[in-house]
Amino acid sequence: MGVFFMIKFLNDYSEGAHPLILQRLAETNLDQQSGYGTDSYSEAARQYIRSAMKRPDADVYFVSGGTQANLLVIAALLKPFESVIAVESGHINTHETGAIEATGHKIEYVLGKEGKLTPELIAPVLVKSPKYHTVKPRMVYISNTTELGTVYSKAELQALSEYCKANDLLLFMDGARLAMALASKFNDLTLEDIASYCDVFYIGGTKNGALLGEAVVLLNPIFKEEFPYHIKQRGALMAKGRLLGIQFETLFQNELWLELAKHANSLAEEIADCCESLGFKFLTLPQSNQIFPILPANVRSELHKKYDFFDWQPIDDDRCAIRVVTSWATSKADVTSFIQDLCTLQKK
Repeated sequence: MGVFFMIKFLNDYSEGAHPLILQRLAETNLDQQSGYGTDSYSEAARQYIRSAMKRPDADVYFVSGGTQANLLVIAALLKPFESVIAVESGHINTHETGAIEATGHKIEYVLGKEGKLTPELIAPVLVKSPKYHTVKPRMVYISNTTELGTVYSKAELQALSEYCKANDLLLFMDGARLAMALASKFNDLTLEDIASYCDVFYIGGTKNGALLGEAVVLLNPIFKEEFPYHIKQRGALMAKGRLLGIQFETLFQNELWLELAKHANSLAEEIADCCESLGFKFLTLPQSNQIFPILPANVRSELHKKYDFFDWQPIDDDRCAIRVVTSWATSKADVTSFIQDLCTLQKK
């Protein structure tokens, strides 16, 4: 009797790495290189990224994962009494086990709209009294795509950037799924735009075809000189930094990172189109590789027998928004199977 494997729509890092990355790692395996990110592959990757955003002045560092990137950046850029502002659903607030608070920094969160922050939402957090008795807001944290799969428009990001500059706030973009945001048909931002609006951001590899790794892009010159000390002190400086450099070099050659994101987005769009045609509503507008259709209990329970996905947020006693995530490696066959089963269940 054969072994049954669930089809996974849980996340976009269930698979290993894109074959081109594995091939490149094998090809360079015995090539001797210097350590700690000073190897030729890491430097080539940095140049690719600088070129893509037209910022030769940017400092680029490779770290192992998203939580590490978030705590590293926030700990490095904030003083002990300074806080970071985030939307309630933000990853640092909901899914990082207090990593930011463990660095000694308070997260001040607000309820956002479809996972996004706006100047109007930030403004009340800046009102503090009495002075010196409360934390001092200093950073605004956003993610693109958001935790709810939505993407920031150029106008939205520009408005945030201008507000932050006017109020002496730093703007930090979590880009764990940045490729999916830039590849979204709803997107009008470029990597160059992001570099001009943010003080710091990162480009995710873990969720877009790499074995692991994020590229932290530091643009604000005030923090550049001492940032490497924080990397080492926080345990983020890998002796075999080449392993990260090779992966980002491969991802940025011929824009592979965007090609993989387009694949993930397009398959999620197929599922979203099916859900819409069947009359299902969504928690947020489907814009990327994370979608949140609202399904009744009987449909969810039957789908759970064959597919892995999160029951994300209850809507009422019967309905719940589920999270369906497609990846660079999701197959057309798996998506077709999900759609066919969903159609069958809805017709019962």
